[in-house]
Amino acid sequence: MRTDAVGRSLGLDFGTTNSVVACASASDTPSLIEFAGAEATGAVFRSALCFWHDEDMRGGLAVEAGPWAIAEYLSYPGESRFIQSFKSVAASASFEHASVFEKRYRFEDLGRMFLEKLIAHAGGRLDNRPDRIVVGRPVEYAGSRPDPAVARERYDKMFAILGTEVHYAYEPLGAAFSFAARLTKPATILVADFGGGTSDFSIVRVAEPGAPRRCTPLGSAGIGIAGDRFDYRIVDQLILPMLGKGGSYRSFDKVLEIPRSHFADFADWSKLALMRNRRTMEELGRLRRSAVDPDAIGRMIAVIDNELGYPLYDAVGSLKRTLSNAEEADFHFAGAGFAIDVHVTRRMFEDWIAEDLARIETTVEKAIALSGVAPAEIDRVFLTGGSSLIPAVRAIFARRFGEDRLASGDELTSIATGLALIGLEDDIAAWSA
Repeated sequence: MRTDAVGRSLGLDFGTTNSVVACASASDTPSLIEFAGAEATGAVFRSALCFWHDEDMRGGLAVEAGPWAIAEYLSYPGESRFIQSFKSVAASASFEHASVFEKRYRFEDLGRMFLEKLIAHAGGRLDNRPDRIVVGRPVEYAGSRPDPAVARERYDKMFAILGTEVHYAYEPLGAAFSFAARLTKPATILVADFGGGTSDFSIVRVAEPGAPRRCTPLGSAGIGIAGDRFDYRIVDQLILPMLGKGGSYRSFDKVLEIPRSHFADFADWSKLALMRNRRTMEELGRLRRSAVDPDAIGRMIAVIDNELGYPLYDAVGSLKRTLSNAEEADFHFAGAGFAIDVHVTRRMFEDWIAEDLARIETTVEKAIALSGVAPAEIDRVFLTGGSSLIPAVRAIFARRFGEDRLASGDELTSIATGLALIGLEDDIAAWSA
């Protein structure tokens, strides 16, 4: 039920890859915040930061965020630090700080800088404080041992700069609220939200339009596998073998396999830029001197030292998008003195992510079981998020529910819109996570 006490609600979908903000009021339909300026990309604001030295700035470092961060990086790649997917470490207790040039930043420091730039690029539309703010959070955070309490503490510190009490709601519930606006009769829906770091699923019962309570959550489950993990599989198959993965190094009179930890960090977008620090580069330098194939380790050093993380990400993303619409595609990446050109089929990509798809499907079944609803009772399945466009992901739901029950659309903006609508609800506590 909506309340007249909330004049204006703001929904913020802080995503691993992209962030979106929406506003809603009881007297008007929700609207997305469109960002202003030459580099703006509509309502989608890239969840990225770029740092560079600037003597005129306090502390000697300048920072930009979103598409402006990408523009700064592309202008001076060798003199900047580009960080993306930093939401992935929100729940990691082992993550203490990111070393950027001579500075160290905690997660909440990065988050506050990101929000400050997001607000600054909103063209004044975020200058007036809303009555209520609802921020999305994943059902299950990314990482090997995610700690929700750690993430909540960091989120609280990050979003405190907004100046209004923040409520948190599961991201797929936000998408459910958005999708419910399309429905003209009661339905039980399954929302599948595929982000950059996590895949989350919620079952929601939607009442008829005008009902005192339009949506009722029944059950949710999530897993830390999504778009970034699919990227990891591509990098692992196409890039890392050329950078020494699977190779060996000499230690006294023994030949040992090169530790895989270097390669795991390299293929993780939230960690790749942070590898350009003195300690890591010295370790890689020693490894190069002892490697059976020193040129391979040299290529890895060159990619890190030349800040080629973003072009690599761009090439991987391009391959993924093309394979969502075609049966085959050419992968091309060049930089730091070497190039990779490989022909990839959709079947190859699906084989690489088969294990991840199986775990996602198990999580969908978990969400259904927690809801107490039989699969046959689910009327509609709403797929949202960028990775929902991957045919093998959509096939999970087509097999289970039939193509006629599937719906999609507004893949990058539905969550923010729904979060803003949740902010108008009188029983906000029922939606808080």
